[in-house]
Amino acid sequence: MPDLLLERTAARPNPRQEEAAEVTAAPRLGTGLASLARGLTGIVLLAAIWEIAPRVGLVNDYFVPPLSQVAQAWWDLARSGELLRHLEASVVRSATGFGLALALAIPLGAAVAWYRPVREVLTPPLELFRNTAALALLPVFVLILGIGETSKIAIVTYACFFPVLLNTISGVGNVDPQLLRSARVLGLSPVATFRKVVFPAALPTIFTGIRIAGAAAVLVLIAAEMIGATAGLGYFINYAQNNFLIAPMYAAILTTSALGLAVNYGLVALERRLSRWRA
Repeated sequence: MPDLLLERTAARPNPRQEEAAEVTAAPRLGTGLASLARGLTGIVLLAAIWEIAPRVGLVNDYFVPPLSQVAQAWWDLARSGELLRHLEASVVRSATGFGLALALAIPLGAAVAWYRPVREVLTPPLELFRNTAALALLPVFVLILGIGETSKIAIVTYACFFPVLLNTISGVGNVDPQLLRSARVLGLSPVATFRKVVFPAALPTIFTGIRIAGAAAVLVLIAAEMIGATAGLGYFINYAQNNFLIAPMYAAILTTSALGLAVNYGLVALERRLSRWRA
């Protein structure tokens, strides 16, 4: 009977604990809402300035049309399907190059950080290429691979490769030695140590590089699409500028910004999901 009473007492929620949790959660919610409100205020203010400045003559309304005209142009492009065609082309190229960069950079970075002979052999050429801007090599990629899809995917892969590689090397190489000693005490093999200890500990640093690479995948592709492409947001921005389609040009630029934001927030959400164990 006393054991049963103890079980019921232990199972019963503690009112003080619940009250403390509510008190802790309330400031967090309030802080989040305040931050969101400040962010929305900045966006609304920028939109208002963009709408008003051309109408009152602060800027030339031909070269900077009001935001409402840009929004109408965006809607017309979306309704006609033209915007979706260019967006799809850019997303496929960016995602392919980004995925190839991850598949190459993470294993190579882990090998460079984990094995000294690999590091000694590969560090000099990697240092040489990482200091060469991706867009500086665009003519080389075009000469070797042509002006088709391959050169554009290759330049995106190159631009995304080094941020992920360097952060993987840093993350794996700076794992807490105490974790490694604990893994040896537990008798883990080198493969198990890397899989269960090193890689999870290095994941936040690796994801920093992945987020940088996600931004580079969009930015570099837009520039690459302005040369020899027949579809894509970069191609359309260049086409609209050359044909003085100013409002559609800004609509494509805003779509590019939205794509970059979506990639960044998607990667942040994925990082949080994979790093729940650290909470």
